[in-house]
Amino acid sequence: MSDSKPTAEQLTQVYLKIKDKRTELSTVFKEKDDKLTEQLDKVKKALLGYCKEQGVDSVKTSAGLFYRSAKTRYWTSDWSNMHEFVLEHEVPELLDKRLNQKNMKDFLEENPDLVPKGLNVDSEYVVSVRRK
Repeated sequence: MSDSKPTAEQLTQVYLKIKDKRTELSTVFKEKDDKLTEQLDKVKKALLGYCKEQGVDSVKTSAGLFYRSAKTRYWTSDWSNMHEFVLEHEVPELLDKRLNQKNMKDFLEENPDLVPKGLNVDSEYVVSVRRK
């Protein structure tokens, strides 16, 4: 048995072959999953219709329980006014606690001497492979 290491060309070929297979499998899965999701959506609508017609919020059957609940989402189409509102009313908890990665990177590159307290940075090398 040979202990020779694979060449860069061989590794690239294998990488691309695996990537192609994953894409193929992912495409097949997505097509099948989309069909199932469409079917589930139809059933959900029927169950919501049943709840509305019967004037109930939950139904127990021998197969299982289903119930309806209100799902509310909030968003803004005017970020400058939203930021002003958050500052004015001192309610930063209305915003998610996460940093915009690109903006933070750009800020640090432009201001290398200004690093916020508590900022954590994790860098790692990643490899990208492209076809010829």
